[in-house]
Amino acid sequence: MTTASRSTVRLASGVDMPRLGLGTWPMDDEEATRVVADAVTAGYRLVDTAFAYGNETGVGRGLRASGVDRAEVFVTSKFNRASHSIAGVAQAARDSLERLGLDYLDLLLIHWPNPAQDQYVHAWQGLVELRTQGLVRAIGVSNFKATHLDRIIDATGVAPDVNQVELSPYTPRPGIRDYASNHGAANHGIVIQAYSPLGQGNDLLAQPVVAQVAARTGCTPAQAVLAWVLGLPATVVAKSSDPQRLRENLAAADVQLSQADSAALAGLDRGEASAIDSDTTGH
Repeated sequence: MTTASRSTVRLASGVDMPRLGLGTWPMDDEEATRVVADAVTAGYRLVDTAFAYGNETGVGRGLRASGVDRAEVFVTSKFNRASHSIAGVAQAARDSLERLGLDYLDLLLIHWPNPAQDQYVHAWQGLVELRTQGLVRAIGVSNFKATHLDRIIDATGVAPDVNQVELSPYTPRPGIRDYASNHGAANHGIVIQAYSPLGQGNDLLAQPVVAQVAARTGCTPAQAVLAWVLGLPATVVAKSSDPQRLRENLAAADVQLSQADSAALAGLDRGEASAIDSDTTGH
């Protein structure tokens, strides 16, 4: 295990979060148990799940099966719009902890803003309150646009530790990354965490430019893309069920791309419209 693969970023709340972690969508409980145990044994120290994934029980089993001390693993979960109230957030946290078999979460996120419901400010107020109770160490959001972030920060004076967003060379999200770098407590900023960094399906990894960059760098196509995301800079959660690819993805933290190769991958940008629209999508 190299130093780079264990590197962390300091969140505004003072918590250290690993820069590269394991995503678990769309694993079921059985698969999550196996993959999480394998991943943590291999060296992953961040595991990402959600109520919507339906696999928190399996994730918890995998964590215990790994034999690694709980304090060494950063565990993230998320809750749905049905929990968008102060009391709802507290209940969602307790329910996630029960399913996971844990005493606390390292990070809890609002999964989607669901602006048509217009309760995400209350959900954020609930998270701010929950953090003071010690059930969660850090709090954040997922799929939030600048307009959504403005509202919750204006309402509470508290910026999220993390905004987890769809992000890859196809969808580099420069606007929300620029916003994040200029907001947050104590000038730490909001940490961007990429999900679906390898795109949907195999289309991104099949792009000739990705193969060319990987060949020049001496890495796999997936490692080249993950290294590009980490170099933005951003943090990342990547999903794989294959033991070899799990280890290859983790080793992407050690891959260094040239400026020319980073620019080549950036040229795959399909624009903001290619990302999921969180004003119209959510659960």
